Order: sequence, then C-alpha cells, then structure tokens
Amino acid sequence: MNTKIDLSTTYLGLDLRNPLVCSSSPLCKEIDNLRRMEDCGASAVVLHSLFEEQINIESRLLDRYLSEGESYGEAITYFPDLTQYNVGPEGYLEHIRRAKASLGIPVIASLNGVSSGGWVRYAQLMQQAGADALELNIYYLPVSPELTGQEIEQMYERLVHAVRSTVTIPVAVKVGPSFSAIPNMAKKLSLAGADGLVLFNRFYQPDLDIESLDVKPTVNLSDSSELLLRLHWVGLLHGKVPVDLAITGGVHTPEDVIKSVMAGASAAMMTSSLLRHGIERLKSLRSGVLDWMDAHEYESVRQMWGSLSQQKAAQPAAFERANYMKVLSSYATH
Repeated sequence: MNTKIDLSTTYLGLDLRNPLVCSSSPLCKEIDNLRRMEDCGASAVVLHSLFEEQINIESRLLDRYLSEGESYGEAITYFPDLTQYNVGPEGYLEHIRRAKASLGIPVIASLNGVSSGGWVRYAQLMQQAGADALELNIYYLPVSPELTGQEIEQMYERLVHAVRSTVTIPVAVKVGPSFSAIPNMAKKLSLAGADGLVLFNRFYQPDLDIESLDVKPTVNLSDSSELLLRLHWVGLLHGKVPVDLAITGGVHTPEDVIKSVMAGASAAMMTSSLLRHGIERLKSLRSGVLDWMDAHEYESVRQMWGSLSQQKAAQPAAFERANYMKVLSSYATH
C-alpha cells in the first residue's frame, strides 16, 4: 500500500484527515463510542440530536413548576417521554464539552427542529460548549393540504437564517429529497446562511399492525442501494452552489465512499454500517479506500473530488436525459 496517499479533505471549513464521518445516531451518546470512532479512523463525529421538543418540554415544565408547585409531577404526564433517546438540553451541552475534551477530531452538534422559536438559542449554547460546527436537522412532514410548497421552503429558509444569526461556527443543513426543485432550494439555503448541505435525511416510514389496529414505528437500516439518490443529486449540485456537500444514507463499502467523493461530496457519513458491523468497520473502510486508490494510482482524495459530477461531463445539458434513455434502452427482459 502507498503510504503517501493523501486522504485529507475539507468540510465546513474543517480540516479532516479523511472523508469518513460518523453521522448522528444513538451510538454517539457514549463518550467511549466516540473515542473508538476516532481510534478506528473517523475524521469527525456528528453527535445525536437535541430535539426542539425536548427543549420546549423542559421549558414548559419549569414554568409550570414555578407557577403551580405541587402539580409539577402530574404535569409531566402530559408530554411525550423523550428521555429514552437522550438526556435533556443541559445534559446535551455537557456531552459536547466532554466530547471536545476527549477527542482530537471535530465535534459537530446536531439540533433537530422545524420552527424558529426560542429553542433556536441552543445553537449558540452549543457553540459556547465547544462544538466545532452545527448540523441543523430539519425533519418535517407536511400533512395539511392547505400548506403550499412555497410556504414549506420559506419555513426552512427562516429557520436556517434564525440559527445562522445566533452562531459564528459553520452550519450544515440536513434535508430530505422531496423538494420539487432541489438545486433552487440548495441555493436558497445557501443564501439563508448554510455553509453545507447533508443529503439526504431518511424519513422513517411507520408500519401498520393489523392485529392491534395500531401504527408502529419501524427502523430499517440502509444499504448501498440508497446511495444512488444521494450520488445523483450531489453530482448535480457540485460546483453549482457555494456550499460543501455531504452524503448520508447508503455509505457501506469503500466503493461507496469513493463514489461519494467522485460525485462531489466532501464527507461520506455513515450510521447503518456501524450499527450493522460495529464501529471497527471504519478501519476496513479506510484501508479499502487506500487500497483502491493505490491500485488506480490516485495520490489524493482531492484528485478524485467531483471527477464524476455533472460539472465534469462533456455535455452537462444532456447529462440527465442521456442517462435516462440509456437506462431504459439497456434493460433486457427475460
């Protein structure tokens, strides 16, 4: 193996030793896990999310306690129990501090919300706790037929602007793939203050239990097939919007990491692979990338970066239609 191969990259202005980033997940709740991620080759970690609902619940409970005293215990039952996912807001800030004290790689905090209320001030508190950057995870499913696509886009823009106005550290925005004009939305988020986009959020689909007549939550780990959608849009956006791009969802193999970089991603984020194979999986991913680069005579990640994006296509305007027709004409029936 060529030990001179340079795996370094830059994401959100942060110097990373390679493109492998551990995305937000319950694995990131434990400091020992974060240390193992760094030891196994992760170049940065995105902590598990602090939810808008957690912040608002704590604020409401405190107000109720101060105003009603003895009714505090009963009031707790009015709100969903989020403690099984992670600690409350103050505990989260302490987790950031402990992670920064324990790790030598960048620590990216994760704030999950949809409105531009008072909870946004926690972005600043995360910065004060030592976070190197912030990932704003906007997980919103519009269900009202009265709500227009334009209104949804404006909500995203307002939220990004509100968060951006409270911090000086880089802000990445994690979004889903359902916008009708993704390149335009990427431009709007950039103008609102986003330094990076993380593509794409996985919207988990509930199942129906026909025996109990209930809706039950389900979590299905990703596989490499989910990478295709991410490659498609990162390849189209690379060089067209002034933000860093990261892929999350479907990164499982060294080849997946290489494809992500060649499409134009600065970071290849992963969770499902680590949940399925363990944190040690990072070692084989890193060594696999090095082996492939050595075999194909690449000297650095920067040399590969964006090499298969639409920007590098000979005829960018025909890029999509040509691929579409090629797929349809090449499928053979049996």
